[in-house]
Amino acid sequence: MTSSVETLAAVLAVTIALGVPLGAYMARVYGGEAFWATRVLGPIERLIYRVAGIHPADEMDWKRYAVALLVFNLLGMLFLYGLLLWQQDLPLNPEHFPAVTHALAFNTAASFVTNTNWQAYGGESTMSYLSQMLGLAVQNFLSAATGIVIVLAIIRGIVRSRSRHLGNFWVDMTRTVLYVLLPLSVVFGLILMEQGAPQTLSAYVHAHLIAPFVSGKLHVTHQTIALGPVASQEAIKQLGNNGGGFFNANSAHPFENPTAFTNFLQMVAMILIPVALVFMFADMARDRRQGIMILSAMLVLFVPLALASLHYDLAPNPLFHGLGVSQATTAANAGGGNMVGVEDRFGAGSSALFGSLATATSTGAANSAYDSFMPLSGLVNLFLMQLGETAFGGVGTGLATMLAFVLFAVFLGGLMIGRTPEYLGKKIESFEIKMVSLSILVMPLLVLIGTSVAMAFAAGRAGAFNPGAHGFSEILYAFTSSANNNGSAFGGLNADTTFYNVATGLCMLMGRYWSYLPLLALGGSLAAKQKLPPSAGTLGAHGPLFVGLVVGVVLLVGALNFFPALGLGPIAEQLTPVHALAALK
Repeated sequence: MTSSVETLAAVLAVTIALGVPLGAYMARVYGGEAFWATRVLGPIERLIYRVAGIHPADEMDWKRYAVALLVFNLLGMLFLYGLLLWQQDLPLNPEHFPAVTHALAFNTAASFVTNTNWQAYGGESTMSYLSQMLGLAVQNFLSAATGIVIVLAIIRGIVRSRSRHLGNFWVDMTRTVLYVLLPLSVVFGLILMEQGAPQTLSAYVHAHLIAPFVSGKLHVTHQTIALGPVASQEAIKQLGNNGGGFFNANSAHPFENPTAFTNFLQMVAMILIPVALVFMFADMARDRRQGIMILSAMLVLFVPLALASLHYDLAPNPLFHGLGVSQATTAANAGGGNMVGVEDRFGAGSSALFGSLATATSTGAANSAYDSFMPLSGLVNLFLMQLGETAFGGVGTGLATMLAFVLFAVFLGGLMIGRTPEYLGKKIESFEIKMVSLSILVMPLLVLIGTSVAMAFAAGRAGAFNPGAHGFSEILYAFTSSANNNGSAFGGLNADTTFYNVATGLCMLMGRYWSYLPLLALGGSLAAKQKLPPSAGTLGAHGPLFVGLVVGVVLLVGALNFFPALGLGPIAEQLTPVHALAALK
């Protein structure tokens, strides 16, 4: 446990140390300042504008911004859908993979365009190199950039005064990809290649076995080793909070995550941009206290839950302990704890921490089998998602959601002291609270209604491979992951069915756009307002008391919405071994 806590502390320390300068850099990029980065990349940026017919000075109101975002994402989804349907007739398919089904193509296109990256398929046995690169990897960049431009528009709405404009969507997308995502991905990709991740267009390798064996009626004499352009996709997968792996085993595969060093870097990468965006917001608002307040709230939410996950996955399974099976730290089990479904190279502690970071953000990557976590560790992963992308959250969308909760907390605090709620000089009135409430409530409705529908129909229940509470948890997890654009899964669910491909695909789309379009409207409303100077009665939106108010609001919403469902799933499952052990005695 001690080494895992030290790893957690190191991940957070390194991320914050890198996030401060990265946030300041991003503030300069989006502010249109002339500095060293624009001298290097500015000519490419201007060339893109000329070729695409973009006028950088032509700013948009929130409606034009939202329409541009929706049209761009729709075209990306249609392109990816068509690419998957025709991949068998396209080049860069050395393994001659056939086209995917219509339902799976829809699900995958919706998944990658919304930054969910839910995978109801095995990447190395389904997708051609062209589909991986031109389809999935490109959307890894564009979906991550879309999340960032959403929060950019909201921030501009907060910091601007008497303005109808929130920026230019096309300029923001260009700068996000060119100045932020591509440079970071190149650096991380080179590190992954140096550590052993492959980056090639060669066909899969067929290696002859030293000791052939018989499996059923098959005489197995060779092994197929999947290769491909892995490092480049892995880099943006983690940095962009995408999570969709090149291989079915995701970050447990040694080609995606070769060493303990890359495992550490992947954990840092998952929260690097979400943390940097917090500092970027503080710089754009010219109020460092706001960055400290928001980051503190995120840490207060995340750290205790991560420690709880570590505790339960490192503690012995009560049933194993009762049967005399030791899960203590030994030479063969270096980390101790629950090693079921865990990659030996990383151990139970590192796997639990990786899972907490992947579900606190919208990454959803995995270096172990989440389905094999101890029930309360699985509950932590569920609950981190059910908090609604607030404990770091996705790139852009995490800060956007946290700002929604901050405004809700300001509203409640203002009512308590009998003053008109204000945040950074902007009055928070009826329209703003309606948009915030709509954004916050969409996700719980999608999760609970989706789970209820799946449990009500045979097609939904048939997907769960496990009976009882764990089977219910698998279904609840699927809709929680989809509605929060996370993409991780309890692997015991057969998600490649027409029912789940359509149901989760719709959840991904509604969870993305129904949650964040109201916040763009919120940004437009705030931008039109005049900033007011603080008065003696203004609620201070910073400091420990306000951090506690924000955390309380987030937990209250999460607990009220999901605690009954969690009681039917992981909590009931955690209590089952206790009763079983008592029966054995």
